[in-house]
Amino acid sequence: MPSAPRPFPAPADLLGETLHLLRLTGTLYCRAELTAPWGVDVPALDGSMTLLVVTAGRCLLEVDGTEPRLLRQGSLTLIPHGTPHRLRSGPDADTEPLFDIPVEQVSECYEIMRHGGGGDCTHATYGVVRFDHVAAQRLVSQLPEVLHIDAWDDDANWLNSTLQFISREALALRPGGETVITRLADILVIQAIRSWLDSAPEANQGWLAALRDEQVGRALALIHRAPERQWSVASLAQEVGMSRSAFSARFTDLAGEPAMRYLAHWRMQLARMHLRQTSEPLSVVARRFGYRSEAAFCRAFKRAFGVTPGNARQAAEDVSPAARGWDGASTR
Repeated sequence: MPSAPRPFPAPADLLGETLHLLRLTGTLYCRAELTAPWGVDVPALDGSMTLLVVTAGRCLLEVDGTEPRLLRQGSLTLIPHGTPHRLRSGPDADTEPLFDIPVEQVSECYEIMRHGGGGDCTHATYGVVRFDHVAAQRLVSQLPEVLHIDAWDDDANWLNSTLQFISREALALRPGGETVITRLADILVIQAIRSWLDSAPEANQGWLAALRDEQVGRALALIHRAPERQWSVASLAQEVGMSRSAFSARFTDLAGEPAMRYLAHWRMQLARMHLRQTSEPLSVVARRFGYRSEAAFCRAFKRAFGVTPGNARQAAEDVSPAARGWDGASTR
């Protein structure tokens, strides 16, 4: 007897599913021991998110276009888009470029920075992370320039415990330690984003609003889970119980682009990620993402990214893990 079809997730579950895909890659942590006066100038880190937790003392965060922010002990701050920023002990403290400050390299993913003039201490944990999955990248693109959580309630004492655990794992260099650190970073980042989703008015706009919408959210679930199917506006509208014209207008209004363009972009982003992670023949990759021929897939890929799928795969292979630094391209 055939099994019952899997029910559609509620739109809220689709958002939860997107959070589930927030798996970090390219993680690097720095434990900073800073004494006033001190200042650090962090350059643009394209394609990366930075996170900062002040574990003792305080510091100023300056991001161009925003007001300087005082970060207190126990605060968690995300800079989702790799925006240049400055950290300093006070408004008059000079800053030095990040990569000019010497560090103690503990492992490939963990280092210790000791810097400053010998005055009042600030201790902080600083991380640079990346997201590979297209859903995670889309969610991160919706976040503000700075996402800050200033105080944690009594039920969130796990924050310091998590940071202590990260520090112990990095220093012990036990087998699997880097995986543990990455998963703990997942928790920190996801908790901060969940807090923003629960409270920020802009979290109910654009693509995030589309995920939460009953009909459009279901259409997005169909596209995300079965990008290889030959979807059309008419078939998606039928699946979610709307007329073709009403569905088309609502999807474009909420998602910011027509459904078929969204599908094409989604397929291409997934295909690029898949090419970087596997050695599957292009003909197999083409079918996996809804293209009936390798030639059609290659044309669409080059239109989207300006390079052929083969060249994109080769470029990813040419960047060895040892060559990847804080910005994914260089080391200190």
